[in-house]
Amino acid sequence: MAKQSSSSTTFLFQKKKTRWLLILLAMLSVSTAVAFIIRAAYDSSCDRHLFDVPVVGKRFQSTAKPKKAPPPPVMVQVKVASPLSFMKSKVVLLVSHELSLSGGPLLLMELAFLLRGVGAEVCWITIQKPPGKDEVIYSLENKMLDRGVQVFSAKGREAIDTAIKADLVVLNTAVAGKWLDAVLNKDVPRVLPKVLWWIHEMRGHYFKLDYVKHLPMVAGSMIDSYVTAEYWKNRTQERLKIQMPKTYVVHLGNSKELMDVAEDSVAKRVLREHVRESLGVRNDDILFAAINSVSRGKGQDLFLRSFYESLQLIQEKKLQVPSIHAVIVGSDTSVQTKFETELRNFVAQKKIQHRVHFVNKTLTVAPYLAAIDVLVQNSQGRGECFGRITIEAMAFQLPVLGTSAGGTAEIVVNGSTGFLHPAGKEGVSPLAENMVKLATHVERRLTMGKRGYERVKEMFLEHHMADRIAGVLKEVLHKAKGQH
Repeated sequence: MAKQSSSSTTFLFQKKKTRWLLILLAMLSVSTAVAFIIRAAYDSSCDRHLFDVPVVGKRFQSTAKPKKAPPPPVMVQVKVASPLSFMKSKVVLLVSHELSLSGGPLLLMELAFLLRGVGAEVCWITIQKPPGKDEVIYSLENKMLDRGVQVFSAKGREAIDTAIKADLVVLNTAVAGKWLDAVLNKDVPRVLPKVLWWIHEMRGHYFKLDYVKHLPMVAGSMIDSYVTAEYWKNRTQERLKIQMPKTYVVHLGNSKELMDVAEDSVAKRVLREHVRESLGVRNDDILFAAINSVSRGKGQDLFLRSFYESLQLIQEKKLQVPSIHAVIVGSDTSVQTKFETELRNFVAQKKIQHRVHFVNKTLTVAPYLAAIDVLVQNSQGRGECFGRITIEAMAFQLPVLGTSAGGTAEIVVNGSTGFLHPAGKEGVSPLAENMVKLATHVERRLTMGKRGYERVKEMFLEHHMADRIAGVLKEVLHKAKGQH
């Protein structure tokens, strides 16, 4: 009977733990952008500017037993001015090339909610939509409608009238430029002086004159990293023979929601245990993870080659280290691409299936950040324009092993918050060596993670990004007003 009672107790504990975990997961936001978008019930915490602050009066110590419990702290509201408050009542049209769970659209949605939070009138149009009903688009549009963002067709009269009357028009990504001529036609010259062009691309195929021919006439461009801004400046001059407008570099920031999870040791511990249990990984094992959409440009193939090489180094040098694992978050099991098939074939060929784990693409990346030990940002070519997952990982006190390309080199301090390695095949061995360094030196791994967290607190928080965007919008609005 005693044994049966113990089993019942264990069952109830596990049941409560599972229920608590599900509640926690439901509350989590994944990335900064998703934190604004996918929160359950969408409370207004992202946008409000009144925060409850407890005010507790001093009490004298007394040996006498109190007759009743002391009153609870008095909650008072302290108004915190938003740097975007000057946008109140302004009409803003946001033009997105698509509406998906990729970085560009989610960033624009984040800006939409920040502007709605200060009382701006925000309208949204999406240029490209697939035929038929799309569940992601339907869900995201309804989230925007719930937050007071007006959503309408990109081609109707309403889009044209809104563009003409708007105080600010934000074109999101280079591809959005084709909307100008296609829809506005003769009204293009009236709208260009109040256009802010937010560019995230680092790929050469976006440099088409049909997309960006109006760039020199807009009020300004906003780009996520200095290296991307320089790339656009050079390419537009050399290839297209046009000049960039005044360009503003705005580094992104982590949302308050993500930071709340990253700084909650209990939540992180529960998430870590749950994810590792689901992967079949022990608590002491070391997890290296790549968290990106699975594609050749993100470099998961080279990451796996480095991982295999690190295993060989550990064996050859007879190093005493915990078991190491690689996690690839961002697969698509419903439509397995040729590239992902190559990845899985490599794993099978090298007989490392027990060490490599594929996780389907998910909105909830926060649990994986809590569960892993090192983030590998292995984007190839020119790298990421910024790569927000990098600062999200740093918020979780994770060291980052990144390619020395694109915005990653502006985020990761080589040798301090992580290590950088070359892009391409020449980076395979250096990445493998860096993985072994972090696997064999726990203190170095922890120190780098703490330094990364400190860097995030200093430079990459939501309010830092809001301050930077506010400065850009003020200048663009002033310029637009002067041209009318």
